[in-house]
Amino acid sequence: MKLNITLKAIVLAVATLAGGMAFAQKGETVKIAFIDPLSGSFANIGQNILRTWQTIGAEPNVAGVKYEIVPFDNKASPQESLNSLKAAIDQGIRYVAQGNGSGAAAAISDAVSKYNDRNPGKEVVFLNYAAVDPALTNERCSFWHFRFDADTSMKMEAMGAAIQADKSVKNVYFIGQNYSHGVQVAKYGKEAIARRRPDIKFVGDELHPIGQVKDFSPYIAKIKASGADTVVTGNWGADMSLLFKAAKDAGLNVNWYTYYAGAQGSPTSMGTWGEGKVRAVYVHEPNLVTTRKLLDDFKAKNHEDMSTLTVAHAFNVLSGGIAKAKSTDPVKVAKAMEGLTVKSFSGDITMRASDHQLQQTLYASVWKKKDGKNSYDVEGTGMTWAPERVFEPFVSSTPTSCQMKRPA
Repeated sequence: MKLNITLKAIVLAVATLAGGMAFAQKGETVKIAFIDPLSGSFANIGQNILRTWQTIGAEPNVAGVKYEIVPFDNKASPQESLNSLKAAIDQGIRYVAQGNGSGAAAAISDAVSKYNDRNPGKEVVFLNYAAVDPALTNERCSFWHFRFDADTSMKMEAMGAAIQADKSVKNVYFIGQNYSHGVQVAKYGKEAIARRRPDIKFVGDELHPIGQVKDFSPYIAKIKASGADTVVTGNWGADMSLLFKAAKDAGLNVNWYTYYAGAQGSPTSMGTWGEGKVRAVYVHEPNLVTTRKLLDDFKAKNHEDMSTLTVAHAFNVLSGGIAKAKSTDPVKVAKAMEGLTVKSFSGDITMRASDHQLQQTLYASVWKKKDGKNSYDVEGTGMTWAPERVFEPFVSSTPTSCQMKRPA
């Protein structure tokens, strides 16, 4: 895949699809409520992603609208997420974005659906940029929910293919946060790996309290005792950083297959220790030509890395939907986003109409020293994510059981 166009070209490229419909709503302001942890254990992640929404939202877009991001601190709590959702709706905001925590996402999705049923003409659309529980686009799917990240099963299809080719993997230990995402990583991980490599043994399956463990050394001791040569984890935020710290302190020398080792703070925790042994499967890798200027500008302004590029996908699809609908009305825009294909930083992306799960390219990357080919310096570590494999959308696409109920 050759990608040699700029981000600005990407966000404007949707105009060729919308044709004369583009810029129909030029000058309108679209408010998006950002509901995620802005305090507590995951504050660094939430604050970083808030700035990402604000930065990409300020880019020119095919719809010609202006985006205003209104932050709400849900303290990583489903109940606080519902309180934030109510506050946003009371302020007249009709688009909400959330991603850190599938429990919070499920609560928001259910609440939005019930609210919309009771309040025709005042509907709200939920933009899920990172909550990856497959149930959200299967048995719990909703017309009002759109997911822009690849779900756990999709990422595990890509990760399973990467592990299949890695002959050093023989004994796998799963460790994850004790909520739906952590459970799903182990479930889909075992299925995907066993299907491809029946010779691999599963030597551990551990769940720990989310956002509460300050010292992971007891967990690392269990991994050591198990004889594992590979750890698979969906941990994110402080739970990823502290897990790496404990592994580094204990001298644990194993392969790591992760979802979120690239999220804010975790690369610094790894440093050079993770070279050649930590891998991540994600929708982006920082050495893509299409996003390099965006990442460089963000770092220069904020003195931190932009690590959640699903936000760019969300804006491209949303803006494309607004342009196609010739309206910012959530009902019309939701219908317009169904089945929509637009250009983004990884090529064509499609919002699958049957379940509102984005179909997109995934990347399997390894942590290594930056060089002339892969030169982006992640968090000032002198290290970077170097792509090892690129998975076109059809590779990771998984079926859905969604029975979508659409408004009349």
